[in-house]
Amino acid sequence: MKSDPKQITQLLLAWGNGDQRALEELMPLVYDELRKMAARHMRRQNPGHTLQTTALVNEAYLRLIDSSQVRWQNRAHFFAVSAQLMRRILVDFARQRQNLKHGGGERKVSLDEALIVAPERGDDLLALDEALNRLAALNARQAQVVELRYFGGLNEEETAEALKVSLRTVQRDWNLARLWLYKAVMREQ
Repeated sequence: MKSDPKQITQLLLAWGNGDQRALEELMPLVYDELRKMAARHMRRQNPGHTLQTTALVNEAYLRLIDSSQVRWQNRAHFFAVSAQLMRRILVDFARQRQNLKHGGGERKVSLDEALIVAPERGDDLLALDEALNRLAALNARQAQVVELRYFGGLNEEETAEALKVSLRTVQRDWNLARLWLYKAVMREQ
């Protein structure tokens, strides 16, 4: 059962204004969606990944409640920030694991390979993250579209709402960003 987006938005605004009871009411309403988001992230990781879905949700939750500076706008904004936090957690985890196992050497991967759901994707996350960071320096909105669609699992309409742009802009940015990322990753190989 999906929660009412207006109710979530009202609770987010109240929480942003310091109402801790609003946070207590909010979390049960968004937990299932956070768990689904985390599960999408974890499906992209190597089998046997030591970080589990519940741990990813819990770590994101801890970072969310510690983000008192965020001025929540709506449900889409909340899930966009959550997706970004989960991506950061997984990238940090992958970097730590890689530094321990491989002395810090990164494996290069094509964007097509990185964008499909495959068991090898855990290490590929670092290559995609690096390319995405370079894209963000050139075109922040395109990078945000990739982050929301790919990492956050938001559809085109939700992405447009979160970024406060038109659906057509999201579609155009998504296509251009994928092409740019593909070329950037291929150039590195």
